[in-house]
Amino acid sequence: MKDYIQEEYLQVANELYEFINHDVLPQSGVSKEQFWNGLGDIVQDLAPKNKELLNKRDDFQKRLDTWHQSHETYELEEYKAMLKELNYLEPEVNDFQITTQNVDEEIANQAGPQLVVPVNNGRYAINAANARWGSLYDALYGTDVISEEEGAGRKSEYNPIRGAKVVSYAKSVLDKIVPLKGISHSEVSSYFIDNGELKTRFKENNESVLTNSNQFAGYQGDSANPSAILLKNNGIHLEIQIDRNHPIGSNDHAGIKDVFVESALTTIMDFEDSVAAVDAEDKVGVYRNFLGLIKGDLSASFTKGSKKVARTLNQDREYKTSNGERFSIPGRSLMFARNVGHLMTTNAVLDRDGNEIPEGILDTVITGLIAKHDVLGNGKYQNSKKGSIYIVKPKMHGSKEVAFANELFNKTEDLLELERNTMKIGVMDEERRTSLNLRNCIKEVSERIVFINTGFLDRTGDEIHTSMQAGPVIRKQNMKNSVWLQSYEKSNVQQGLKTGFTGVAQIGKGMWAMPDLMADMLAQKGSQLNAGANTAWVPSPTAATLHALHYHEVNVPSVQTELAKKAANYQDDILQIPVVEETKWSEKEIQEELDNNAQGILGYVVRWVEHGVGCSKVPDIHNVDLMEDRATLRISSQHMANWLHKGICSEDQVMETMKRMAKVVDKQNANDPDYRPMASNYDESIAFKAACDLVFKGVHQPNGYTEPILHKRRQEAKSKIPANN
Repeated sequence: MKDYIQEEYLQVANELYEFINHDVLPQSGVSKEQFWNGLGDIVQDLAPKNKELLNKRDDFQKRLDTWHQSHETYELEEYKAMLKELNYLEPEVNDFQITTQNVDEEIANQAGPQLVVPVNNGRYAINAANARWGSLYDALYGTDVISEEEGAGRKSEYNPIRGAKVVSYAKSVLDKIVPLKGISHSEVSSYFIDNGELKTRFKENNESVLTNSNQFAGYQGDSANPSAILLKNNGIHLEIQIDRNHPIGSNDHAGIKDVFVESALTTIMDFEDSVAAVDAEDKVGVYRNFLGLIKGDLSASFTKGSKKVARTLNQDREYKTSNGERFSIPGRSLMFARNVGHLMTTNAVLDRDGNEIPEGILDTVITGLIAKHDVLGNGKYQNSKKGSIYIVKPKMHGSKEVAFANELFNKTEDLLELERNTMKIGVMDEERRTSLNLRNCIKEVSERIVFINTGFLDRTGDEIHTSMQAGPVIRKQNMKNSVWLQSYEKSNVQQGLKTGFTGVAQIGKGMWAMPDLMADMLAQKGSQLNAGANTAWVPSPTAATLHALHYHEVNVPSVQTELAKKAANYQDDILQIPVVEETKWSEKEIQEELDNNAQGILGYVVRWVEHGVGCSKVPDIHNVDLMEDRATLRISSQHMANWLHKGICSEDQVMETMKRMAKVVDKQNANDPDYRPMASNYDESIAFKAACDLVFKGVHQPNGYTEPILHKRRQEAKSKIPANN
């Protein structure tokens, strides 16, 4: 047992108690007694309501299971009538507009990429915050966007042939985004500022200017010989960097050494799906890093090659206007904090009866307390210039759960003495009951909402579990083209636009999960903007820089204006359950599906359970690296559980598959000195047992969530394998 400190209503793990008292409360304007008593009051009031909401989830699931078991065939209207009778489908509220105030430009008016990063990894978190700006040259040179043909391969040393291709590509981007009159940027010999206007020289000392002079935003250095040119298009920036003494600039006609792109406008610092935090020690690590980000003093050191490298947060970027006046723009991404959902409890704090308290309550109160330092201006930098605190709340089911989150935010603001609606909320539309009742959900937080998004991964996991008894689900690769999913994506955007998100809040789209396939991302991810999203998730700073090009190509507010004119009701299509009436898969197809799912489950779970890594690049069965977190795990485990439950495969077949795929995963991790092979002893491998639990017990997991099993097995691993903590 951990050492606990007794407060009036609570028992607090010693490490959390000391961290809050010594590191967080000073300068917050909140006293020790005020904080702990206030947290105790909130727990006493809201923990029973939290439990009641979870019981309601279970009740819905039982009723749906029973109905499907007695209705092998049915008409859609009959199904809808049942859902309305249960209040699973809620009566839709009247039209309204959100009224959120004090929203930062990065959310309200600028469209751009969004990073999601595990906040427990300080280095990654700093890199994500600094990904507000990225080198286009580096992003192109280091990825498959630039072909390796014709001698342009990626080598250990600089390849000038590849470099020339990078420069050519980047200048073609400039020609498309910030064109010059009559010439290409590749023809420019110099850039300069004359009478407040950006001008260029090219052959025989001729001059040209921007086609749109309003795109010139500022510069660095001397007007006659600037070191940087700041340009603006569709509300976001890029910077032409000039240095004729630089190895790249010295070989460039105009002295350009790089093109910097404003990239990740916002970043979600994640406490949830990408983090393995199962006890007080883990939670303190997460909270400590977030405090460092808010205060601006977080740093991380690591070895790169033979050098020791230190990472700190970037400063703001300084420029002069066309009139020579100085100004600055942010050098860091605007940060959200993604708390955990309503499901899990934590042993970091116990109530007076010794019961674990809801983890979501603890997250909200502590992240609110930490972020108050930003509101008070206690940090080196300012995250929100509008004095707001941004918290994303995931995995909520329907409007009553969103209303509960709003009540929690109200009570937290009162405890921390913050003005009402200082704490803004992002509602993740990743559960079926939220998708079907999204307008009602938005209404419950209409004064503080700043974000909705679609999440294919968790949403698909909930789709499978909700209709577990309806039949065998379609193959996983076919899900993205299914009727329900396409309609869900459209409905989410429509509801956001109809309730007034344009110019106020973000409508987001999901993750590009293949971080090494950037050429494919550039070819495909622009479709999310044309679908009405003003932000979308990317897996890395490099991906953010490349995805930012889409926001220069597409004017999202214009797209949203056109989409808002359309009216459609997608409810019936969202209710199209992705099951097959007759299974026509061959034995080979079934085994391929099982192999793919099992390998993905094992590859992710072994790192989560035995290494405490909540998100990482995990090679799939074809050795293609995919970004995996608990959401991807939820799909794979629920898919296998469904096929097992519906007799598409047998328990023996699943176990044989798991054991065979464990050997594949062991081989993929053979070069990791800290890796513990699963196949050497299946009965003793905690990771293997966790993976099997997720499948064989998947039907009975609450809404198909993976957290209960993962947390239990991770705690077991931490007690038995201390070296891997």
